[in-house]
Amino acid sequence: MRFFIFVKLDEQKVNFKYSKKDKLKSKKLIEQLFTEGKAVTAYPLRLVYLKTSFIDGSQLKTGVSVSKRLHKTAVSRNQIKRLIREAYRLNKPLYFNNSSASYAFMILYLSKDGTTFDKLNHSIKLLFKKFLAKNEPLEKPSDCKISE
Repeated sequence: MRFFIFVKLDEQKVNFKYSKKDKLKSKKLIEQLFTEGKAVTAYPLRLVYLKTSFIDGSQLKTGVSVSKRLHKTAVSRNQIKRLIREAYRLNKPLYFNNSSASYAFMILYLSKDGTTFDKLNHSIKLLFKKFLAKNEPLEKPSDCKISE
């Protein structure tokens, strides 16, 4: 049984899906992401991003990684990855709904300690705000006059 969540934002429907086409799988693209990409950090998360275009027409492709060196058991790594993916899924439409550029993202978990969903959700929001501040310059309204 599948459930889809739709929220009405600015008179348009937005879905909160994180489907297969939204996942970063290409080894070449991941390699290129780490060699040419830029990064933004909001501890305990780091976002490595690269502006690119995709053949399938998707806007964002995202991968999640947790270090094996810092989290020895697969159970803890997988739990953290699930929490990050869920926080990403819930916040993606709120920040990237009106974006026209396409990006490849890799979200890295940096902390040695465990975490909760609330902490990760807050960090994802900060990460997206920093990313947008760095990459989407604020547009000045044309009717504003600057006095000198």
